[in-house]
Order: sequence, then C-alpha cells, then structure tokens
Amino acid sequence: MNNSVLNKNIQDFISQNTGASIAKLALQKNPFPDVDWISILNQIEAKSKAKEKLPTWFSTEKIIYPSKVSVEQTSSEKTAAYKASLISGKTLIDLTGGFGVDDYYFSKKFKVVAHCEINADLSAIVKHNFEQLGVKNCFCYADDSANILNESESGFKWDWIYIDPSRRNDAKGKVFMLKDCLPNVPESLDFYFKKTDSILIKTAPLLDISAGLSELKFVKNIHIIALENEVKELLFEIHNHYSGETTIKTANILRGKTETFEFVLGKTEYASYHLPQKFLYEPNSAIMKSGGFDEVSSSFKINKLHKHSHLYTSGELIDFPGRVFEIEKVISYSKNDMKTELLNQQANVTTRNFPDTVENIRKKWKIKNGGNLYCFFTTDKNDNKIVLICRKIN
Repeated sequence: MNNSVLNKNIQDFISQNTGASIAKLALQKNPFPDVDWISILNQIEAKSKAKEKLPTWFSTEKIIYPSKVSVEQTSSEKTAAYKASLISGKTLIDLTGGFGVDDYYFSKKFKVVAHCEINADLSAIVKHNFEQLGVKNCFCYADDSANILNESESGFKWDWIYIDPSRRNDAKGKVFMLKDCLPNVPESLDFYFKKTDSILIKTAPLLDISAGLSELKFVKNIHIIALENEVKELLFEIHNHYSGETTIKTANILRGKTETFEFVLGKTEYASYHLPQKFLYEPNSAIMKSGGFDEVSSSFKINKLHKHSHLYTSGELIDFPGRVFEIEKVISYSKNDMKTELLNQQANVTTRNFPDTVENIRKKWKIKNGGNLYCFFTTDKNDNKIVLICRKIN
C-alpha cells in the first residue's frame, strides 16, 4: 500500500483533479517528485470512477484506491446495500473480499465480518479504508480464504459464507461455468458446508441460470439484481440439505424505488394471448434475464402478444415492473403503412421477435432516433408482423 498518496497536498491535488483527463495530466510535470506520478494518476482515475458508483468512499477523506480495474469490477453501493438486505446473522466470512464494498454493507447486518483477500496490498488498502469509514467489526485477512476457514476453531460454523468467484483468464469471452472460476465453488461445496450451513454466491450476469443450477445443490433462491434496468449480478442462495422449491427473485433498483417480481422455478404457469389492446408492457431487464415470461402473464393477469415476443398488453392500466406505454396505433409491417405512418419520422425503435434489426429499420424507413414516439416492431399471436406506435406512460 502506497501511504505517500495520503500526504495532504497530494490528497488536495487528487480532489482538485477528479474527473480531469488522465491523458492530459500524464503529460504534465509531476508536482510531487518524491512520489511516483503514476500512483497519483491512478488515484485520480480510480476516484473519478468512484464518484457515482461509490459515493461514500468518494466523500470520505484519506481513502486509498486500488487500480481502476478493481473499482470497475467491485459492486456498486446500491447493489451492495440491496444484497446485505437479503441476509443477516452474527458472523459472515467473505472468501473473495476485493475492495470491500459488499463487506462494508454486510458489517451493518452482522456482528463480525471477515474480509479475506489473497492480494496483501489490496487487503491493506481495505483495512485502511475501513478505519477511515469507521467500520470496527470487519477484520481483514491477507491470506487464501481456504486457510482462514481451516484455521477456525473446531466445530465453529459461520452463519454465512459469501463468495464472488472470478473467471479464470482462459475462460474470458466464453460462456462460462462456475467451475471455470476461482475459487472453484462446485468442487469446494462439501468443504464449505463443514464451515457453514448458508452460502451466498455472486456471479456475473452473463452466467446462464440453468448452468448455475446444474453445478450447485441445495439452491433455495436465485436473486437477479439490476441497477437502472441493467442486470449487474446473479446471486445463488444455498442452504445445506435444502430440498424445497427454488424461487427466482428479481429486483430492478431505480431512483426512488425498487421493482420486484418473483416466481417459483419449474411451477407450471400458463400465459394468455391477445391482440394489442390499449396498453403495452415491457418487462425490466431483471425479469427478462429470469425467463419467467408465462409467470408475468399469469401473475399480473395480462396478455402476451406472442409466445416469443415477451411483450404484454391489457385493456386496463396496471402497475408493472418495467416500461409502460399507451398504444396509439397498430399498423401492419407493410410498405404502404410504413410510408404513411413512419417514413422520415422521429421515433424510439425497439424490436421484439422480429426478423429485422433496429439499425436496418431506421435506415430503410429513414427514421431518426429520439422524440416522444415509441415504436415496437414485433409479431402478434397470429404470426403477423406488426408495429405498435406508442406514447410512454412511465
């Protein structure tokens, strides 16, 4: 850990240049020749990235940041706070501590939190930052988490183990499995269950849910967390010897509210279908990731436009976890109707279960982006290609 960046003059310089162009700063002469210029620039760049994502860290004095990559990869405060709301107890051990954002929020729900981080420099940074943040019940261990678990007293069990496994480099860019990550959770489950009865596993959003289920056992809940309609995390909540149903719980964290929806995985639900009515509903990204499309129709008592369209309609307006529109006009996707209604117009274009791309549609019909008009190019229950011309309600 580079303590020299804590010098007051350097800290003031970092704060004054937060958000500035690193490329331009790099060309300047180092005003602090006794301190590595790259280290100072890294602090500026990482703090700039923390402004929106980690406001508590950003607004706290004498915080030391790791590399910008560590800041980019860490949980945001909003998702960390939501995650901490899901579990509670007396003791939690985080096997993959990282920058410690999750543990900061876990420390508000648990009496003792153990932060394990094999990178000694990062562990020291987190320990220092927790002191600045006033966290007194989170203890940092710069060691392999397996060693920390093995060294715990005989018979002692943690209330929760939390794991955020990272993909191995050779799996980069591929569809990955949990066995492709470090630590290898599926291989280590039996060992973990000697140390706890409850495990929360965070994965990247591109992990296929069915793939995760195929590798794990005793899965009680799967949480899908989106922030401002972008899926950020999947959480597999597993309990030793659990044998009941698995529930999918979705959350889309927005400014001022959180949209939630849940359903039991594998429980048969039937969707109803209808031609477009007065209102159109587009589920948020967390629901889209869940695959619970028939469950949405059944739960909210609204109709699907088509088995594969994942758009819904109703005659009466309902409160819905996603975007809601009033349908002004329904036209066929034909040359005459398109020329009459949308040629050279301005509109927001979305495709669902449609053979052409947004880019090609815009180019073909000279549709400019933006404005208050929303056009959904989709397929109805009779397999007709249609365009829904809408105004957004929420």
